Amino acid sequence: MSFWRLVITPRWIIALAVTIVFALITTLFAQWQWDRRGQAVAEIERVENNYDRSPVAIGELLPDSVSFDEDDKWRPVVVRGEYVADEEMLVRTRPRGGSVGFDVVVPFVSVSGQAYLISRGWVPTGEAQDLPDRVPGPPVGEVEVVGRLLPGEPPIPGRGAPEGQLATVNLADAAAASGVEVHQGAYLALDRETPAVSPTPVLQDRPQLDEGPHLSYTFQWYLFGILGFIAWAYLLREDYRRRHGLDVPTGPAKKPTDQDIEDALLDEAEQRSSAG
Repeated sequence: MSFWRLVITPRWIIALAVTIVFALITTLFAQWQWDRRGQAVAEIERVENNYDRSPVAIGELLPDSVSFDEDDKWRPVVVRGEYVADEEMLVRTRPRGGSVGFDVVVPFVSVSGQAYLISRGWVPTGEAQDLPDRVPGPPVGEVEVVGRLLPGEPPIPGRGAPEGQLATVNLADAAAASGVEVHQGAYLALDRETPAVSPTPVLQDRPQLDEGPHLSYTFQWYLFGILGFIAWAYLLREDYRRRHGLDVPTGPAKKPTDQDIEDALLDEAEQRSSAG
């Protein structure tokens, strides 16, 4: 059987089809990792472009109660008003430095009447209960807050929270739980407030500028797809060589017996006799 006739046999056509499907799957995973890298790079660019900018009035970036431009993420804004301290809430299961605790979020009503949700920072879980031992309160009266804009978080299916807590910083859930119609496009991560109070929750750290391993994972998935075709070609070649006896194994040399040695000596003596 010729090589190309072997290729079109059902066995190797099916093997090729499986290899193609495997390559398509690895390509999808590679593209997914590439997209994840693109998101990480875009986030790094937002931090670099926005984090250290001078604060602007919040109305310049959030002109109504729902709008928010993703390109304004991490931009500092300033707003004056009062905290609704009685509606303070905890966002559960928030990691920080290897520990799990709570983010403290409080509705804030500006002098213009628009309410915003402000995350005042993080507090650790208590020593003896699944609650903080202490939650520092916000300043009383009119306050000037400088915070960075962040988009609201989506809900997590199947995850709930006790009364007075939130599963995520979901702005619709925060409005429903507090009864305060906070802005539905973004919330603020506190940077500073005047007048200042002490102590305060642990403020949010500057984001790490790390795009992660997505680029290397992208190349690895593409490589897996290529290796599938290499494996298919190698096994096909080995099958062809086996069928045509091109890879006949050669075992170790057979040790001659006494009879073989005796026959060889007789043959040699006979050859000498004939030559003489």
